[in-house]
Amino acid sequence: MRLEFLNRIKEKEKLVLSIYKSNAVFIVVYGRRRCGKSRLLQETIKKNDIYFMADPREEQLQREGLALEIDRIVNGFASASYPSWKSILYALNNSLKERANLVIDEFPFIVQSAPEITGVLQNFIDMVPDRKFNLILCGSSQRMMQGLVLDASSPLYGRADEILKIRPLKAGWIQEAFDITPIEAIETYSVWGGVPRYWELAKEYSNLKEAIIRLVLDKDGIFHDEPFRLFLDEMRTANQSLSILTLIGTGCHRLSEIAGRLGKKAVNLSRPLANLVELGYIRRELPFGESIRSTKRTLYKINDPFLNFYFKFLQPNKSLLEFDLIDKVYSDIKNRFSQYVGEIWENLVRESIPFCNIAGKSWKPAQRWWGNGINGEQLEIDVVAESIDEKSLLFGEVKWSNSENIEGLFQNLTARVEQLGFTSGYEIITAIWVKSVNSDKYHEKNIFTPKDVLKILK
Repeated sequence: MRLEFLNRIKEKEKLVLSIYKSNAVFIVVYGRRRCGKSRLLQETIKKNDIYFMADPREEQLQREGLALEIDRIVNGFASASYPSWKSILYALNNSLKERANLVIDEFPFIVQSAPEITGVLQNFIDMVPDRKFNLILCGSSQRMMQGLVLDASSPLYGRADEILKIRPLKAGWIQEAFDITPIEAIETYSVWGGVPRYWELAKEYSNLKEAIIRLVLDKDGIFHDEPFRLFLDEMRTANQSLSILTLIGTGCHRLSEIAGRLGKKAVNLSRPLANLVELGYIRRELPFGESIRSTKRTLYKINDPFLNFYFKFLQPNKSLLEFDLIDKVYSDIKNRFSQYVGEIWENLVRESIPFCNIAGKSWKPAQRWWGNGINGEQLEIDVVAESIDEKSLLFGEVKWSNSENIEGLFQNLTARVEQLGFTSGYEIITAIWVKSVNSDKYHEKNIFTPKDVLKILK
């Protein structure tokens, strides 16, 4: 089932504006696997454009494959032999009668077999300013694609007219994609995250349980080994990244804990952790008001919902799944699923804060706060944000429950806020996020539900 083309409005607008400029342009599109890069390009280009999907073949076979694609719009192009990438680029430029787009998808495969191609492209771009085609390079290896255009040592550095990073879709789109209720949308997003291809395949099943079992838990399921594929796009070996994510998924969130379990010095993990943060797979979490340079209370959490689900539920049970004990593993998921969804729900609430208007104010990005209160007791606040005008602080409680005792939640939250030492001089705003609530009864209070959050996260 092909998923309806959702969102990507800004990305498509940028592409269209670039490719219709008076001069030929060089565009780079990259992002993690299955996020819809190819679909975006296919939805943007026209029938008389050239779209070539590279693969791990030898470079001569790659050139022959590209020549065949060009032959579709330049009759007889594939009948010639092209001994180099330079020859095929110049031949194409000389053959075109009007401007076209040349899209080379999964470009890193060509770089692997022909590293010199970046220098060839640099020379072509510099020496042929009146080119007859726009060049669009696309790839799933984020680090390699970034290196091509952002690394000062790369031949193509500084030559791209547009660089687009394609990220997972925001949670608000999943309700429309699956045609489900807001509560079901939060639960579904908690498993698949914002990756369109995951949504597309999950939609083929009648319910979330069946999709989880067939796509993820079944050892022949298409996503059963998905993290291995993701990390092999980015690095020579996936072992260290998988080990780090396995530990974070099972509750090790501090650098010292991760290093201790791996038997390594903490300083030796700084670069691998930074790489995973840069790729968007994990995030650093620190208490509101503290700087990452000064605090020692940084926590590492898995940022991607699918990977979070995978390393919390599947990876620790891989041995059971090898023996097809799927029912036993799913039973574990079912018992802990509500708590797990609550964690994702809390993250989504914080993500939504900068796009909210609460108590007539706009807000900066939200964080958690945890530590000792004025009375010395440990406490935690789910949502803390400063207003844009820096005059107010927002404090929020997030529950994945059908709470009837709203007054009790507000009273408890207010009591904890009173134990904080950094509220002096601020107007205090409190808010509650719950799974569902009788809105008529509490319509004058700052109470929000999945429907409110999903509406914002688009």
